[in-house]
Amino acid sequence: MSGKLFIRNEWVDAVSGRTIPCINPADETEFERVPAAGPEDVGRAVNAARAAFDGGWKRSSPELRGKLLRELARNIRAARERLGQLETRDNGKPLPEALFDVDTAAQIFEMYAELAEQFDGWHGTNLTLPVDYLQTTVKYQPLGVVALITPWNFPIEQFTWKVAAAIAAGCTCVVKPSEITSLTALALAELAQKSGFPPGILNVITGYGSEAGEALVNHPGVDKISFTGSTATGRRIMSLAAPTLKRVSLELGGKSPVIVFDDVKIDRAVEWVMFGAFVNQGQVCTSTSRLLLHETIAPAFLEKLKKGARSIVVGDGRTPGVQMGPLVGAEHYRKVTDYVAAGVREGAELLTGGGMPSGLNRGYFLEPTIFTNVEPHMSVWRDEIFGPVLSVKTFRTEEEAIALANDTDYGLAATVLSEDTDRAERVIDQIDAGITWQNCNQMVVMQAPWGGMKKSGFGRELGRWGMEAFLEIKQRTRWLPDAGLGWYQQPVP
Repeated sequence: MSGKLFIRNEWVDAVSGRTIPCINPADETEFERVPAAGPEDVGRAVNAARAAFDGGWKRSSPELRGKLLRELARNIRAARERLGQLETRDNGKPLPEALFDVDTAAQIFEMYAELAEQFDGWHGTNLTLPVDYLQTTVKYQPLGVVALITPWNFPIEQFTWKVAAAIAAGCTCVVKPSEITSLTALALAELAQKSGFPPGILNVITGYGSEAGEALVNHPGVDKISFTGSTATGRRIMSLAAPTLKRVSLELGGKSPVIVFDDVKIDRAVEWVMFGAFVNQGQVCTSTSRLLLHETIAPAFLEKLKKGARSIVVGDGRTPGVQMGPLVGAEHYRKVTDYVAAGVREGAELLTGGGMPSGLNRGYFLEPTIFTNVEPHMSVWRDEIFGPVLSVKTFRTEEEAIALANDTDYGLAATVLSEDTDRAERVIDQIDAGITWQNCNQMVVMQAPWGGMKKSGFGRELGRWGMEAFLEIKQRTRWLPDAGLGWYQQPVP
């Protein structure tokens, strides 16, 4: 339900009455407004989540949680077309990609329903000890009230990754979606209400990061923060969470490499490179935006890559046949185009792209853009641009490729393309990245851990690791003998 906050299973206005415009990035028109929540609204949402958690949800059965998550998955599937259209209008991505995200969301809720029911931590794990007078069990319990702050590039998916895992673990949630793309979070809250979620289990507040987001991070009733977004914002969240020692999980920026060796099938490798750089308009945290290309195949490879990039159909994501939509908004568009200008100014060669696609005169569109002759000191090589901008550098040796790949502050993802399996695995093992792909790119395996190293953050999402991120580990040790310890007993004279 747009235009309202979702707190304690009720749709309410922000206390201030202020709202935020929702802009279609394909035509720059306003088509909806959402509330601009402030600290008082955040307090209401956190209090609702706390009351629900302490009121019984923390003792809810895994079977109940699984049932609710499955029902939500069913309702997501039933609303597939509506959710996809809303995502495309709000975010700009092509409709087939938005529908894929909706399908993935349903699958993730179903996966966490199964994990909730099967997770053995509820029954405890007995440890094998070297002594016979103690019995020790390790158990898990839900963390409590969790603040889930989601980004604008994958609104439905990121809502799902966090909410499904937190609910499966027995936590209660306050979700703060990006103010740029809030509508599908509200739509999913409506479906959760329809699915029978008890009041206060899931709360969604829309608002600016500097207001609602900071109030949520600062609130003493929040036990954990899970954030996906920029490294700068992640650093800010850590500093705000420090005084109250809140637990924090951060999935942050990236400047991920794709290494292409000279033994690849060029046509197939070009497709993987394009997919890694241009899917979702390059607005992907794991985007492989640094291409390390073996020098012996560079001329032929770049010619095919240029032709392929120019063939991508750019336009309104709701138009059939469109393969790449607009960037998400005016501010982000300016940031990305400023980087393109900086690349030219710093001396990189613009192989293709860099401007507005022909035939489009409004909206935040940018052609697929490729720079060659890039040096490691250039901003287009070092900085996360978060747009359809690919920077290319050649290499000679395996050791050089590894060194260039690791020469970054980030460590989120990496791809290696080679027909030599041993070499590909050897190189992957030496790259500092939490997510790696061999002879593919941007494959999200929902059963596997997702997260980064270095300044790409810490903590993991998806699979059982995503659920464990919302659990506390408790040791329970029992004394078995009838007699006491006798530590202070004095010998009889």
